[in-house]
Amino acid sequence: MSDRIPLILLPGMPLDAALWEHQTGHLADVAEPIVGDLTGHDSVATLAAAVLTQAPERFALAGLSMGGYVAFEILRQAPERVAKLALLDTSARPDTPEQTATRQDAVRLVGQGRLRQVVAAGMPRLVHPDRSADPALVDSVQAQAQRVGADGYIREQTAIMNRPDSRPGLGAIACPTLVLCGRQDAITPLALHEEMAEGIPHARLALIEDCGHLSAMEQPQAVTALLRQWLLYA
Repeated sequence: MSDRIPLILLPGMPLDAALWEHQTGHLADVAEPIVGDLTGHDSVATLAAAVLTQAPERFALAGLSMGGYVAFEILRQAPERVAKLALLDTSARPDTPEQTATRQDAVRLVGQGRLRQVVAAGMPRLVHPDRSADPALVDSVQAQAQRVGADGYIREQTAIMNRPDSRPGLGAIACPTLVLCGRQDAITPLALHEEMAEGIPHARLALIEDCGHLSAMEQPQAVTALLRQWLLYA
């Protein structure tokens, strides 16, 4: 019988398993990675329920950006099943009116067949400024978005816009928790991670230098090393 812990990895929007490629490849000796699909429903509650239906009875859980929003909902629905929690480049807060308006504009454009243009316009905020023109990174993000597709993108944005405030439940999180943030994350800045780490009992806050919002892809070795430590010793 394997002593590797099941590890559910939840991607951000509009990304898929390729976001976690380095982690799934380099943590398989200590965990059993399972990448969740967050494209099939338009609410975090339904997405969390779908992940739980496919999940082992007990597991470690890591979510980046939208994946973090769904991770909070999984904790609301089945806290006893989560053995460890990692929150990467995400937030416990609900959308602001300004953020929702921006998402609605993006949804409208994607509905007009302009997914590629919307993703390209968002790249400077998704990654560290030094990587916004990195061909391999940009091409991977675009390829993931195309696999998610326009319908998946719209469902994901709808779920994000309507997500609940997770701050009231931070104090009830009892499992070992890693809060990880790229220092230059322009979408969910450091202050939001400090808020989560301060609210979750005994949480550890880790910063990754020279890194924007897509930490698992931008600085994969650093993220994998921190997740390995969290899996083995937290």
